[in-house]
Amino acid sequence: MVKNKKISQGFTLANIKVVGVGGAGGHIITRMAQKEGIKNAEFIAINTDAQDLEHTQARKKIYIGKTLTKGLGAGMNPELGKQAAEENRSEISEALQGSDVIFITAGLGGGTGSFGSGVVADIAREMGALTIAVVTKPFAFEGAQRMKIAQEALAQLKTKVDTLVVIPNDRIFNIINKDTSIIKAFEFVDDILKNAVQAVTELIVSPGIINLDFADIKAVMKDAGPAIIGIGVVSGADRAAKAVDIAVNSPLLEASIDGAKGVLFSISGGRDLKMSEIQIIAKIISDTVDPGAKVIFGAYYDRRLPVKHLKVTIIATGFGFNNLPQTTKPVSLFSSRQSEVVVEFSESDNQKEEAIEEKIKITEKTEIPSFLRRKKHR
Repeated sequence: MVKNKKISQGFTLANIKVVGVGGAGGHIITRMAQKEGIKNAEFIAINTDAQDLEHTQARKKIYIGKTLTKGLGAGMNPELGKQAAEENRSEISEALQGSDVIFITAGLGGGTGSFGSGVVADIAREMGALTIAVVTKPFAFEGAQRMKIAQEALAQLKTKVDTLVVIPNDRIFNIINKDTSIIKAFEFVDDILKNAVQAVTELIVSPGIINLDFADIKAVMKDAGPAIIGIGVVSGADRAAKAVDIAVNSPLLEASIDGAKGVLFSISGGRDLKMSEIQIIAKIISDTVDPGAKVIFGAYYDRRLPVKHLKVTIIATGFGFNNLPQTTKPVSLFSSRQSEVVVEFSESDNQKEEAIEEKIKITEKTEIPSFLRRKKHR
């Protein structure tokens, strides 16, 4: 177990655990463990499939439902997954002891992750930990039954966690092209989940020029409901405005920043990070969200960033489940060489083949983030 790490004068860092439930959750945990970046967090994998669990890279592995599933998984029976988690409730509870923040990640639509994640959430909330779920919804081609299970799981999960980030797998078609392999496509989704978890953990534990602490995170994410977590990394001219544009316009997330009641954002850069850039980013975000929104931010030097790059991380909450905004726009991605890649897939295969257009020259209009341009024309 990872204990709270002591720092000077007797203070401790927040104890953070990331729990992958089910097969997809375990795969996501493995991706997080393989890639550098997530610090001061303990990974826990929970599964009914003994063989799959064996290959998961996690400090702690919990094999659930041994008498119910015989190690063969829960198939598409979410009730069986729930019963399996309940069977090992005490072991799960012991593994989560002492946590300040618990992330739950799963792919909804299957047996173990769908309802098993709800049991983990119940335990986490009982302990008083800030509980954040980052989950995916299945592809439409996986069938109506799997989507039905996912929707039922979401309906339960949203009542059990503080903050819920949902990534529909279908939305990767707004980014990938027709030649992308299935392995790369799933890796892309896994990386989005990893980035979501990494964003919050870094905000909690990383020292900064303008610091955020755990109380700040909790103020925005406690009992917050649906959320988006966006990240933009940009270099070159107008990098501040462009980084915000990327961070708030991810086509993989089920909400836009418009109307958020709580926003937490961080700005990372090198020694060339300017006060004027912090001002630009803060003003764009403040002008976009609800006037009464609680806005908290931090600024950091990050040596891992490429030279002259700026990174913006935004966590927006407080939308309300009944009127969750939908993101149906094309994605605008700025690369480090200051080009814009616009990807917009239509239902026509011929149009899909022509979907990717690269614009090496950025027009003056692009200096205004796309979500603000949309607001100007409402």
